[in-house]
Amino acid sequence: MPLEGQNDLFAEPVDRIDWLRAEIERHNHAYYVLDHPTISDAQYDQLMRELQSLEAAHPDRITMDSPTQRVGAAPLSSFGSVTHTVPMLSLGNAFEDGEVEAFDKRVADMLRAAGKLQLDRSVEYFCELKLDGLALSLRYEKGLLVQAATRGDGQTGEDVTANIRTIKSIPLRLKDDMYAIPDVVEVRGEVFMNLSDFRKLNEAQEKKGEKVFVNPRNAAAGSLRQLDSRITAQRPLRFFAYGWGEVGEAPFSTHSEMLDWLAGLGMPVNDSQHVIAQGPSELLAYYRMVGERRPALPYDIDGVVYKVNQLEAQRVLGFVARAPRFAIAHKFPAQEATTTLLDIEVQVGRTGAITPVARLAPVFVGGVTVTNATLHNEDEINRKDVRIGDVVVVRRAGDVIPEVVGPVLEKRGADVKRFVMVTACPVCGSAIEKLEDEAIARCTGGLFCGAQRKQSLIHAVGRKALDVEGLGEKLVEQLVDRGRIHSLADLYGLNSLELAGYDRMGMKSAEKLVEAIQKSKHPLLGRLIFALGIRHVGETTARDLAIHFGSIEALMSADLDRLLDVPDVGPVVAGSIVRFFAEPHNIEVVRALQAQGVSPRTEDAPQSSGLSGKTFVLTGTLPVWSRDEASEKIIAAGGKVSGSVSRKTHYVVAGEDAGSKLVKAQELGVAVLDEAGLRKLLDS
Repeated sequence: MPLEGQNDLFAEPVDRIDWLRAEIERHNHAYYVLDHPTISDAQYDQLMRELQSLEAAHPDRITMDSPTQRVGAAPLSSFGSVTHTVPMLSLGNAFEDGEVEAFDKRVADMLRAAGKLQLDRSVEYFCELKLDGLALSLRYEKGLLVQAATRGDGQTGEDVTANIRTIKSIPLRLKDDMYAIPDVVEVRGEVFMNLSDFRKLNEAQEKKGEKVFVNPRNAAAGSLRQLDSRITAQRPLRFFAYGWGEVGEAPFSTHSEMLDWLAGLGMPVNDSQHVIAQGPSELLAYYRMVGERRPALPYDIDGVVYKVNQLEAQRVLGFVARAPRFAIAHKFPAQEATTTLLDIEVQVGRTGAITPVARLAPVFVGGVTVTNATLHNEDEINRKDVRIGDVVVVRRAGDVIPEVVGPVLEKRGADVKRFVMVTACPVCGSAIEKLEDEAIARCTGGLFCGAQRKQSLIHAVGRKALDVEGLGEKLVEQLVDRGRIHSLADLYGLNSLELAGYDRMGMKSAEKLVEAIQKSKHPLLGRLIFALGIRHVGETTARDLAIHFGSIEALMSADLDRLLDVPDVGPVVAGSIVRFFAEPHNIEVVRALQAQGVSPRTEDAPQSSGLSGKTFVLTGTLPVWSRDEASEKIIAAGGKVSGSVSRKTHYVVAGEDAGSKLVKAQELGVAVLDEAGLRKLLDS
């Protein structure tokens, strides 16, 4: 039913349809963007029902930008990929005041050198909140939303258009009542979830007996990546624009004016907290002001962003690696809270490493409720003097595993207990040993230990080893827990009929998995050696061993001296290999694999080139290649890939979010390449 008195205004139903669409989108903008609803929910529903009724009667009038098309579509089988016309860059990070001051000095020096800033003037910055959500690119053509994509690796993202169309704060068509709309407008921004909406969502999930989300960012990510957009439509996602990609010639000269322009086109822009600031002192004042207001904000933020405001200055400054020189994110410090350390238990890793884990009274810190935290090893517990029953400080930053910082000594009671490392493995009962030169204690149970068995199998079937597609962690756990697999060789006795009976496995999936298992019977020798999980033997060393010995038999019979003949194999690695094959049960696993028909292919020696013997370290996310792909290409060209930077490193290849390895490379004067530089080096 139409609202009273309104239907008389329209001679034709099609006119009424156009009016209803405009009216509904106006109310969507008021509610989801301005946070100022102008009609009741019942009145809104009445308008929507009338529009749905009219469109049903006139199906030829249904268009993609109609509000009725926000309800979601049939499930997708997978997300397509989208190549960004303008790369979606990430930001460099600052954590200390000095880093912000250094950033401003670099910017000012470059602009003065280019004649774009007078000596007595400070740089003008646009300052805004850094939402803790997911980066998104929206592409409009002729004013109509045609595509939405995630950041991905910066060059290529996932096509999430069907899901984005369900977010009511995102216009399906841009407004043209203030500005002319360019043929193409790409809007960049953040998808997020308000804290109050997040709590309501989790309450609803709990009532339905479904999984609750750990924080708003994870909830937003999970909602955005639903293959069924009808589920996304039920999630309270929001969006704020903070930039742009392809827009032709920018219609304004400053970043702040461009955001005002986007707002005029109907895009939601978070203009409640942004400011224009000059020089480092005003930047730091803004950072502290936001830090004080942060607890009262309706959404999560993890810092603030400073961007040079003048677009011409941005063009002069340009980019370095995968980040702009004209912007930086000033992150908030790790968040801390206090709680009670209820107990210290130990976990057993793939290599038998015994890791103490703190069991905590639940505490909300860093956006999640924390009940467990790492204590690293026994020496660390003793150094921090952490005791069971202590009130402890727990720290969490971003997605980093929570850790126990230390005890609050003034709150220590008389009944606290010191932690004593167990002498037997809690999983298999085998003895625990700790070598003199190591901080970590280890279970000696090897492949007999249930905990190591699961992790060893997960490692062995991984992409860098036997590469058994479709055999994930959950299924491995089921196979081990049911006693179906005791060693890697048992994998090759599985059949599709029995696999189809496991959780989340149908006959088609089971048949594909058996096919993948059979395909893995003939891996490269280096991959098989790596799959065995010998301590200290990484993928590069495994390949070196394969090339040197040529067969698994020769490797198993090699003594210490012969192993030391292999390039880059030192006493520690050689000793580990000798001890591994001295264990009868490890020889039994190899023999059982051979009995199942596992026969590795000979490893080809790398081509001799200018990269022969050169050591590379990869860090961060590369724009096109995965780190595995880059490693393979380096090794194929005769180079070596290491996990740590030292004075012997020849090149560090740095991608997005490169961390401490990049810093160490710069300190040691090691040559740093981006992916383009690596490609050029490989081509030459």
